Amino acid sequence: MIRRLLLLAVALLAAAGTVVVARSWLEARLAERPAAAVAAPAPPKKLPQILVAKSDLPAGQFIRPEHLKWQPWPEESIAESYVLEGKGQIEDFAGAVVRSGIVAGEPIVEGRLVRPGDRGFMAAVLSPGNRAVTVPITVSAGNAGFIFPGDRVDVIVSLTVTDDKAEAGKERRASDTVLTDIRVLAVDQRADDQKKEIVVAKTATLEVTPKQAEILTLANDMGRLSLSLRSLAQASEEPPPERSHTWDFEAAPVLQKAPRRADGVASRKVSLVRGSEAQEVEFKGSAQ
Repeated sequence: MIRRLLLLAVALLAAAGTVVVARSWLEARLAERPAAAVAAPAPPKKLPQILVAKSDLPAGQFIRPEHLKWQPWPEESIAESYVLEGKGQIEDFAGAVVRSGIVAGEPIVEGRLVRPGDRGFMAAVLSPGNRAVTVPITVSAGNAGFIFPGDRVDVIVSLTVTDDKAEAGKERRASDTVLTDIRVLAVDQRADDQKKEIVVAKTATLEVTPKQAEILTLANDMGRLSLSLRSLAQASEEPPPERSHTWDFEAAPVLQKAPRRADGVASRKVSLVRGSEAQEVEFKGSAQ
C-alpha cells in the first residue's frame, strides 16, 4: 500500500515538473517575439525620380508641361545629364523644341532639346525641306497681336498697279493672296507658343517651301504684306483655297470706270425721285 502511494507521489511530481518546464518554454518563446520584430528587414529605399517623356516626342515638337513627367529611376543608372527632381522643374522646358525624336519613358537631356534663343533653334523647328523667311508686319497687318507661333495664316500683298489702258497711265490698287495655309514659326523672334500674351509685333517668321520663299521675298518688295489668320479647326486634309485677287473698284465700286455710250462719250445715270415720281437723268463727261 505504501509502495503504491510512493509511486503515485512520484508520478504527480513528474507531471508538475513537466507543466513547469512547458510553461517556461512558452514564456521564453513569447519573450523572443518582440526581438524578432525589431530585427525585421527595413522597407526598400525610395528611388530618386528623373524627368522623362510621357509620350513619343518627334523632332520639331514644341514641349508642353503635359508632355513630361517624373519617374523613379535606379540611382546607379542615373547619368549626369539627367534632370533630377528637386534640381529642375518641368516648367523649365516649356517652349523648348525636340532636336531629335524622344520615345515615351526616355530620360530628358539637354542635348536632345533646343530652347528659344539657342543656336540652331529655328533649324530644329523647321520641317525637313522647308525654309524660314522673316517679313515685316504692322499692327493691322499682324491682326493686332493675335497671331502666335504655331498659327496658320494666308499672306496677302497690297500693291499699286499702273493701268496702261487708262488715261495717262492711271494707277490702280489691288490685293493678291500670294500664299495660303502658312505656319507661323515666330513673332518678333518669339517662338514660344506656351504663353499667349498679346504683343504687337513688327516681324513674323513663316515656314515656307523654297519656291514660296522666293514668292514671299518678291511680294515683300512689291507692296505691303498682311497676314490673314486661319481657323485652327480647319481639317488638315482640306485642300487649300485657290489664289485670288481683288481690284480697288471691287472694294469701292465708286472707283469703277463710267460706262460709255455708243458715240464714245462717258456717261452716268442717276435716278431722281420727287414725291411719287421717279426720273433718270444722264450726265455726260470724260471717264475718270
